[in-house]
Amino acid sequence: MAQVRLNNVRYNAAKGAFEARVDVIRHGTVFRYPCQVPGPANMDYEQVSAELAHSALRMSDSSGVRSLH
Repeated sequence: MAQVRLNNVRYNAAKGAFEARVDVIRHGTVFRYPCQVPGPANMDYEQVSAELAHSALRMSDSSGVRSLH
């Protein structure tokens, strides 16, 4: 199973979304994904974190998608 690490979580008011660099670690290799979750600035941080992690894992599991690391 992969580990997920959230980095630089911030709110972009112009886009109305939380943004983060999310690392997915599989078998010692780090795959980095830029992720975004739309929502209000007062959105629950646990929900934001879960959605950012889910987004990165979806990208990581996609065939043909590669990350820069």
